Amino acid sequence: MTSGTDPALVPELLVRDLEASIEFWCDLCGFTIRYDRPDDGFAYIMRGSAHVMLERAGAGRNWITGPLEVPQGRGVNFQVAVPDVDPILSALRAAGVSLFMAPETKWYRVDDEEAGVRQFLVTDPDGYLIRFQSPLGRRPVVR
Repeated sequence: MTSGTDPALVPELLVRDLEASIEFWCDLCGFTIRYDRPDDGFAYIMRGSAHVMLERAGAGRNWITGPLEVPQGRGVNFQVAVPDVDPILSALRAAGVSLFMAPETKWYRVDDEEAGVRQFLVTDPDGYLIRFQSPLGRRPVVR
């Protein structure tokens, strides 16, 4: 059951090393632990309204539909909106983490407008693809 402030969709990612995942997500990407169950290999993390659950594979009940092979999460990227991508970029670079895609400015069509974002992609320790983006505003579509 969720409260009015909890998101209706929270991905739960199976990870090989919970501590390494928490270091990546929290120490480098600015998430905080909302609550955890260390004995169960579980942590619920959040950054603003972005929520993610991390669970160590092999601990607790894992719902696995096929073999777990790195990189995990093929075919999906998790978009996380942040006010400014630069602090995350700085932390990742200082830690020597390679980016999947360098920062870019991109405008996406939304009806009769374009929504601008500054974004980059990085993989977490298990290969899950995360797209951090900060909004640049909207503009009319140029025809």
